[in-house]
Amino acid sequence: MEETLKILVVDDDEVNRIAIRSALTTAGIQMELSEVGNGNDAFSVLSITAYDCVFLDYCLPDRDALTLIQQLRSLEIKVPLVILTGQGNEQITLQLLKAGATDYLSKSRISPETLSQVLRNVIRIYRAEMQIHLANQQIRETHEQLICKNQELERQQQQIQMQNFKLLEASRLKSLFLATISHELRTPMNAIIGFSQILLRPKFGQLTHQQADMVERILNNGKHLLMLLNEVLDFSKLEGGGLDLKAEIFDISKVINLVVGEMRSLAEAKNLSLLVQTDLQNPLVFNDPVRVKQILINLLSNAIKFTESGEIWVEVKELSANRVVIIVQDTGIGIAPRDFKHIFEAFRQIDQTITRKYPGTGLGLAITDSLVRMMGGKIFLESKLGVGSIFKIELPRQIILPTVAANAPASQLDNDDFFCPAKNPHQSSSQARKAPIEYPKFKNYFQKN
Repeated sequence: MEETLKILVVDDDEVNRIAIRSALTTAGIQMELSEVGNGNDAFSVLSITAYDCVFLDYCLPDRDALTLIQQLRSLEIKVPLVILTGQGNEQITLQLLKAGATDYLSKSRISPETLSQVLRNVIRIYRAEMQIHLANQQIRETHEQLICKNQELERQQQQIQMQNFKLLEASRLKSLFLATISHELRTPMNAIIGFSQILLRPKFGQLTHQQADMVERILNNGKHLLMLLNEVLDFSKLEGGGLDLKAEIFDISKVINLVVGEMRSLAEAKNLSLLVQTDLQNPLVFNDPVRVKQILINLLSNAIKFTESGEIWVEVKELSANRVVIIVQDTGIGIAPRDFKHIFEAFRQIDQTITRKYPGTGLGLAITDSLVRMMGGKIFLESKLGVGSIFKIELPRQIILPTVAANAPASQLDNDDFFCPAKNPHQSSSQARKAPIEYPKFKNYFQKN
């Protein structure tokens, strides 16, 4: 061995110590050799000095090797131990090895070759054991660290759960507050609208032109505020699961024409053309006519609001015997691709500043999205800045409500059933960007393929 080994020989017989020293020297071992003659001295030396190997006589005058090994192990003093045994002592070697000895050697076999081989073996074994011990210690430390991290993660998870519970409760209270305040404000607002209408009737007295203009402003602003309150109330019901569809069989083309007629005055006030095209073999559907009307009003209101000049087109047609589609197209300001993913979010408007040009609650499209989902339909959006937008609503001809599914008069319409899914798979923004639109003239746009 090239390295210098620190070796301790513990034996009360000087002849044995000389034999070991001579054998190690003859074997060419580079060493620093120390010798003691009893267990007390050996214990004292090993307590303060580290050795690469210890040759320990089994029988010492003050204690045996087994006792000394147990004392060393109690103090966690680790060192390679080679027990030197006499004739007939091999029977106790197993007990010594179990106690912590590394190897044993009969005194009768001491020679340079044997001693060198035993020394190399015990040092190799000891170092391998130390590596295993260090690895195990690192594993234990790592395991303890993982336990601490897991405990910290569990604590953080509990905090997150508590935060989620608080957020859910806050959301519930918010929805309850919005529903309550909207409902309470509708009563005085209906009174304001009603009394304004009464004042405008000639039989209750003739108003001057200036008075009539003021009352009409009160009436119009009251109606507008009531519409905003109704949007907040509907959204609160949708968010809390308190809004139910009341389905019946109705003529969807009549609902479309009715809504267009109601919205036409708003379009004409901005000098916009409002055109409608119906292409249905069977106009009957089984759905909630009030909510279908609300969807179309929301889409047309947005189209009129965000269109300064040009035309707005409404088309309703059949995709198949089981599905109908409502299309609202405008030549308005359009929507940027980056805003596609936000357009159906509640209270979200493209311009979020308080000085924005276009007023509103930002709930119209969110309500439309929720209603279409409830109906089992899909919304498709195409838009281009400065050109305009197309909203396409695909709806099943008949919906099946959970509470009336068994009794729904579906057979009066067709023989296929429709299921209302929980989710509405909207067209992704990436899909919409791949299909930029060009707006043809009205008669070409509605031409059948």
